[in-house]
Amino acid sequence: MKYDQYQMDTSIYVVGNEQDYHFKVLQLIIQKLKKPYADGIYHMSYGMVELPDGKMKSREGTVVDADNLMDEMIETAKEMTVSSGKIEHFSEAEKIALFDTIGMGALKFFLLKVDPKKKMLFNPAESIDLHGFTGPYIQYCYARIQSLLKKLTEQDYAISDLTLNTKHPLAAEEKALLQQLLQLETKIQEAATALNPAIIANYAYQVAKTYNHFYQELTVLNAGAEEKAFRVLLTKNTARIIEQTMKLLGIRVPNRM
Repeated sequence: MKYDQYQMDTSIYVVGNEQDYHFKVLQLIIQKLKKPYADGIYHMSYGMVELPDGKMKSREGTVVDADNLMDEMIETAKEMTVSSGKIEHFSEAEKIALFDTIGMGALKFFLLKVDPKKKMLFNPAESIDLHGFTGPYIQYCYARIQSLLKKLTEQDYAISDLTLNTKHPLAAEEKALLQQLLQLETKIQEAATALNPAIIANYAYQVAKTYNHFYQELTVLNAGAEEKAFRVLLTKNTARIIEQTMKLLGIRVPNRM
């Protein structure tokens, strides 16, 4: 049906590696039948996901319901965010949206940051840590950038939008961030070729981590005119790339957090 109705040339089945033999046999049968789409079948053999207390087994009643897991992640995001004391001025609708954005971002990122062929251990508590290799860490970096950009004047924005012919020597932190940002297209192509979203997830994390180091070591708002313009441009492009890469993973980024 996919071949007849949609003229597909490749059909990717994202199914657990326990079904490797099934898909191997399926393709061989279709090849024997001389179907034109036989060579277009690809089994993306996905590694099993385990919980801290062991593998999920339907026969033993340890299957995790996806809806319950998502609800748990959103509730954990709520507890973490409320305890931070930074959302008192949010409306109820804004709070609900933020909890969902953080909770689902944590869940998706933790599952996607691992090579799909590898078995992984999903730890709900670890996945939502603001200081680890997590979705919320990247989301917080994006929200911090949005907060910084709000402090800029109209003149700052005008200058930063120009093509800069800066003559000030770049600091090591500026060079490192610039090098990270320039890898966007390469990383997307690598991920597409390898059918591996973990490449995008790891890249998004490295961009956020490099920006956080840049932000800690160098001033943006209080720098000289040339330095400020260049650093604002770096900051704006960092936010753009974080938003783009997270969107590729199906993850939203909040303006405030």
